[in-house]
This record gives sequence, C-alpha cells and structure tokens, in this order.
Amino acid sequence: YPGLSAESGYGAARRLHAHRTSQGWKMTGRKIGFTNRTLWDRYGVHEPMWGTVYDRTTILAENNKATVPLAGLVQPRIEPEICFRLKSRPPVTRDPQALLGCIEWVAHSVEIVQCHHPEWKVAIADCTADNGLHGRLILGTPVPVEKISGLAAALPFLKVDLFKGEERKDQGIGSNVLGSPLLALSFLIELLKKQSDSPPLEAGE
Repeated sequence: YPGLSAESGYGAARRLHAHRTSQGWKMTGRKIGFTNRTLWDRYGVHEPMWGTVYDRTTILAENNKATVPLAGLVQPRIEPEICFRLKSRPPVTRDPQALLGCIEWVAHSVEIVQCHHPEWKVAIADCTADNGLHGRLILGTPVPVEKISGLAAALPFLKVDLFKGEERKDQGIGSNVLGSPLLALSFLIELLKKQSDSPPLEAGE
C-alpha cells in the first residue's frame, strides 16, 4: 500500500479495535514490539511499536505451564516477555523507580506474534496496522513488585533462555529491551501521549 505510514497504520488498528470491541472483545492491556534493537536489522524495522492485548488473546498459565491453540494465527513465532500490571496511571518519566511505583506485579510471560506478510518481510507501517503483530499472550505467575528487592536496578540484567525441549534456541537480557523493560514502558507512555486518538495506559492494564 504505497504511502502507508506508521501513523496511518495505527489508524487502521484503531478501526480494527473498534470492530473487535463491538463484537464483545475486551482490552486487557498493550504490548510493545520491536523493543529489542538486536532484531531491527533482521526484520528491517528500526523503531518500536505497540498493539492491543485482549481477553480472548490472553491465556493464564497454570503452574507455569500452558497449552496454546494456534488456530487462526499466521506464521506464529514465540517471544519471551516481561509483563507488568499497572496499579495506577503511570506518569511520563524515564525514572525506572517512579515507574515501578505504578506497578502492582511483574510476571514472566510469552507472546505468540504473527505476521500476515510472506516470510515476515514487513515495514513499520505493516506492523502498526496489524495490531503490533499480536497473537496470544501467556501469563506466568504474578509476583508483587515489593517482594523483589532492587527490581528496578535488576531488570536490565535479567537473563532469559528459550528452550525447545532440551535445546537452547536463544537467549537474551533485559538491557536488550531499550535498556530495560521499564524504559520500554516509558517509551510506550510517551508514544501514547503523542497519539491523540490512543487512550493512555490506565490502572488494571
């Protein structure tokens, strides 16, 4: 689609969101994509973007295990994530400690992303129009932030290994995500503030 921009892609996503909510879908939160700079050259997308997470795309893991139906998803891929639940509307700030004060709990999670373009060849506009490529979000056990001392300072150093059976397929560290998962949250807050048609983050997301 010649002339499609990130902004017009978000406009398309808003229309998709309005259609889904009219069909009874309920928003549970937002996802941030392409926060890992090490992947930008691989996909040809060089900025983060966001999409909406819904009640019917969210799966709660039991005892840290989940079976995930992939029916209806296109070219699904798996991504380890860190998920926050907000207890209040977060301020526009890049102070990790101030952001942590607005968070109720943190959980290891897994997102299944999807792509409607062949071989995952996309531009940023394709991603924003396609709801941030969101497919499913699987939530692990929530841990209240007050139970993890020094969490704001520790998140950039958090290590994640992705295994398929006994084989480690990939690994990452929190600092890959715009410096810290909390700084990725800060990016989303700032981006939403620039988008007059996009609601700000609220408590409960």
